[in-house]
Amino acid sequence: MYSPPVTMSIGDEPAWLAGLRDRGRQALASAAMPGPKDEDWKYVDIDFVLDDFRPATEPSGGLGRDEYLEALGEVSGGLTMVDGAVVDVEAGEVEVHRSVDVPDGRPASLYGSMASPEVDVFAAANHAMAPPGAVVTIPAGRTLAAPVVVDVQAVTEGAVSFPHVTVVGEPDSEASVVVLYRSAPGAELLVCPIVEALADRSARLSVSVVQNLSDPARMVAHHQFAAERDSTLRIGEVGLGGLYARQRLGISLAGAGSSVQMGGIYFGDGSQVLDYRIYVTHRGPRTTSDIFLKGAVADNAEAVWTGLMRIEKGAVGTSAFETNRNLVLSDGAKVNSVPNLEILTDDLQCGHGSSSGPLDEQQLYYLMSRGLPRNPAERLLVRGFFNEILSGFSVPELAAPSRRAVAAKFAGAQQRAAS
Repeated sequence: MYSPPVTMSIGDEPAWLAGLRDRGRQALASAAMPGPKDEDWKYVDIDFVLDDFRPATEPSGGLGRDEYLEALGEVSGGLTMVDGAVVDVEAGEVEVHRSVDVPDGRPASLYGSMASPEVDVFAAANHAMAPPGAVVTIPAGRTLAAPVVVDVQAVTEGAVSFPHVTVVGEPDSEASVVVLYRSAPGAELLVCPIVEALADRSARLSVSVVQNLSDPARMVAHHQFAAERDSTLRIGEVGLGGLYARQRLGISLAGAGSSVQMGGIYFGDGSQVLDYRIYVTHRGPRTTSDIFLKGAVADNAEAVWTGLMRIEKGAVGTSAFETNRNLVLSDGAKVNSVPNLEILTDDLQCGHGSSSGPLDEQQLYYLMSRGLPRNPAERLLVRGFFNEILSGFSVPELAAPSRRAVAAKFAGAQQRAAS
């Protein structure tokens, strides 16, 4: 399908990374573009193939700061990636290594281990063709007051890029990591990232993902999370941009007593398609998960949310819940929301639910009877709908720019509906 971009010779790579690249190439050689008949791709029929984009071999000039970076202010460290390549590192209070420079040991063994190249053609291409990625390690026992920021930029028109980042929260550490996806305004391009995050024994790790790509951009992302014994994962999600933006999120609760809490929002307008596939697997005993996403679609946008919670035989004493709520704000908008459970033990508490519908007319009537015109009343209800999630973000600085972005998107949809 492709020849890997020339970023470095194989001889410059450590043996473990060269082996991972070879595995990706083998998977890529037999992989095919997915379609709506594939279970993991139901409800969408993507309008592009990888061959529509050329590999980004050299990073272009980066983007300036945006309102999310301004809102975050001081950070504990991080890195910047442009078109998949690491261009800047700020170690600060954390350890940041390019994948080719990771010391022997566990961080190196974790890189690429959670996101299998056999999952689909996009994961295979990342493993086969990605330039050197990065490993971010929060040292054992350390607590970081400010977040670590991974700024993932895509800038080259017509390019496909393959960012790859692994985050490791070592035992008894505590930190927040923000992954920000953004792209050059007006650039038609494809981003295929892999982000892996491990909360090691008794670690407390928060990972917040902000997808704020420009309108013509496309993204197919693989995000993998794992929790070891007595660890806590908190995952935040904001989905705003992209013509087509897909996130496949896998969460593994392997360690006894581990837990994950995920809260997210997304808003699609125009002809956007926002596509979320969430897989939560409880393997260890007394594990806990709470997955809650809220979304809205306007104009002719579409949203897809499928969630599968699998409770393995050994996961006795599990507590697991998944919820998806959606607002359908225009006649042309569409939502597919499908929660699923797969239960292999009988000692658990488990539940799931989803709903999709318009704004509540009784609530609208109440606000309008108090003097608010219809459009401001609708905007107030949309703000309240998302505030339940935004007010609980582990990095509170992300809430204000997210509220502004949602308000701007909805106000634009209202104006288009009135014209």
